[in-house]
Amino acid sequence: MTVSDITVILNRIEQGDAEAADQLLPLVYGELRKLAAAKMAREPAGQTLQPTALVHEAWLRLGGDKQPDWQSRAHFFASAAESMRRILIDCARRRHAIRHGGGLVRLNVDDLELASAPDDERVLAINDALEKLTLVEPQKAELVKLRYFAGLTNEEAALTLGISEPTAKRWWAYARAWLFQEMRADKPSPDTS
Repeated sequence: MTVSDITVILNRIEQGDAEAADQLLPLVYGELRKLAAAKMAREPAGQTLQPTALVHEAWLRLGGDKQPDWQSRAHFFASAAESMRRILIDCARRRHAIRHGGGLVRLNVDDLELASAPDDERVLAINDALEKLTLVEPQKAELVKLRYFAGLTNEEAALTLGISEPTAKRWWAYARAWLFQEMRADKPSPDTS
């Protein structure tokens, strides 16, 4: 799959070609499945959501066979990342409410790497902080969504966002520091009395 293949299909969808949406899924499915599999492999044991189900659910939320007019490859993959993020957040909230009575625990943002195994509390804590980051730095928040929730590398996220890889690295460092400060500020200080 090349960037130009996806771009051509997206342009055909935008021009109203009904068959183009049917051709889009086979082109992007492998990449979405790979991202979902990598993300799901890092989920805690007992996870009932499978990568294939995550991709299919994301595809349905994106419009299924009736795809909207995607402005670009970046628009499509940003929407896919957002869709996967919302699905994982919804699943985490359901499990957390059932098992833990709804209490949230904050995490250290240094764990905000793809190699860490996010549990429900981490996913929810990151999502809360990410929603605040979106209000002040929406582009950097999009990078976090692509890196953390869709599993893209800095290089892939930079390509999707249309920025240089060094810019993506700077934004990633900034976003991590911002999220760390935000989560630390929300964490209650220990009682020393």
